[in-house]
Amino acid sequence: MSETMRAIRQYAYGGPHVLKIDRAPRPEPLWTEVLVRVHAAGVNPVDGKTREGGGISSAQGGLPMTLGWDVSGVVEAVGSGVTRFAPGDEVYGMINFPRVGAGYAEYVTADSAQFSRKPQSLSHEEAAALPLAALTAWQSLVTVGRTGPGSRVLVHGAAGGLGHLAVQIARARGAAYVYGTLRGDASALRAMGLDEPIDYTRARFENVARDVDVVVDTVAGEYGLRSLETMRSGAVLVSLPVPPEPQTVREAAQRGLRAISLTVEADRADLDAITSLVNAGALRPVLAEVLPLEQAAKAHELIESGHVHGKIVLTV
Repeated sequence: MSETMRAIRQYAYGGPHVLKIDRAPRPEPLWTEVLVRVHAAGVNPVDGKTREGGGISSAQGGLPMTLGWDVSGVVEAVGSGVTRFAPGDEVYGMINFPRVGAGYAEYVTADSAQFSRKPQSLSHEEAAALPLAALTAWQSLVTVGRTGPGSRVLVHGAAGGLGHLAVQIARARGAAYVYGTLRGDASALRAMGLDEPIDYTRARFENVARDVDVVVDTVAGEYGLRSLETMRSGAVLVSLPVPPEPQTVREAAQRGLRAISLTVEADRADLDAITSLVNAGALRPVLAEVLPLEQAAKAHELIESGHVHGKIVLTV
């Protein structure tokens, strides 16, 4: 009989209440894979959407399922062909996205190329907060947006789990000016490199931001069309929660702009670049809440409140 482990499983789609602590078979690494003893698992908005039966639920192979794509932990065993890691190494990564991640568990397996060595300056909880959101921000700003010295960047939802990382990455890449929409106090974000916070309850961002090269839009809806007013010729709008509305795409093309969607990839080189930023002291996640694995339902309630400043993480 195979060994079992604690895991959060769901046997139906629905609200946070469907997430239950349970026993599940412990996975074993195949060729090129590593078995990781999970110390912390990150919680992302896509987790909640998938739990409800939306998001990327169609790629999960049906029920029961275990959510979670961001993990940080220690290598327990390695499969044949693995040369980058050995048992005892501390690693972190975004695993198996968009297929079954199963990170809300004591153990996970994934291809070794999906992991990087955990930065020594970060706890496992901080490391688990990074991969999916930081990779999305990096690929939006760098892979697509070509952010570099002289770039002007606008980040919508700058205080959120992805937004605060995008601000730091833009600054680390040498952006000349970083705008960010948010609500309330912006002192922490200013310390991270935000030049001009725009409180959306007090001002319309399109009346403030100017000559923007890259917009990272974590809000969508009307923000996409309004963002075009802030952009200069050749600029790109990256819409992350959903593709930009057709009207936004058409209007962008007429103005010599681009409006696109982006799906994050588990790119080893990108994750290594993010690790280098952390090691250089240029990137660090803010933890809004750290909860035990058994409180996964509460974590999902928080992530769906829409007012989380930073990342939510489960300890295992």
